Amino acid sequence: MDLMDLLQGPIGRTLLEGMSARTGQDQSTTQSALQAAIPMLMGALKKNASDPDKASGLMDALMNKHNGGLLDQITDIFGGGSVNEDVVEDGDKILGHVLGDKKEMVAAALSKQTNMDTSSAMDILKMAAPVVMNMIGKQAAQSNVSDHSGLAGIIGNMLGSSGDAAQHSSLIERLLDADNDGSIVDDLFNMGRKFFGR
Repeated sequence: MDLMDLLQGPIGRTLLEGMSARTGQDQSTTQSALQAAIPMLMGALKKNASDPDKASGLMDALMNKHNGGLLDQITDIFGGGSVNEDVVEDGDKILGHVLGDKKEMVAAALSKQTNMDTSSAMDILKMAAPVVMNMIGKQAAQSNVSDHSGLAGIIGNMLGSSGDAAQHSSLIERLLDADNDGSIVDDLFNMGRKFFGR
């Protein structure tokens, strides 16, 4: 799956419209935040997928709930100037599982990089998380992935479409494992821009 094509097409436009309406941010700022959030979330998910203890729960979620169906409902969920609240709540739960106690730190870092308030940055992460999970889930289903190593490989390949999956993974691991969020987040933000050819 080519994430860049997907997010720069009709799905991406609908996401931006819905996210902008919910946060009150202009679409340019929202786009910058989304471009930073997606590689960060995917890197965190790859880290989880590489851990056998966490990977089974992630596999269950991808197979039973986040298997790509949401991507067919983007207009219903993000269209019309409002965002389905159940999806936002689901995103909050995903962030809790994937980012753990670093969730607030990641939102604060995203806020700093995009000059939006922390609450809006957190909303962007909550809305992006189910979309990212469904992108991965759809790809995993199409590739018949059944174990954590295969799942980590799928996510790595999706990240690798931007040119450097290993660097993404290394940076997100440093972000999640350390207390320092300065230069690491700067690097992730810049990589997010490169990911989308900006």
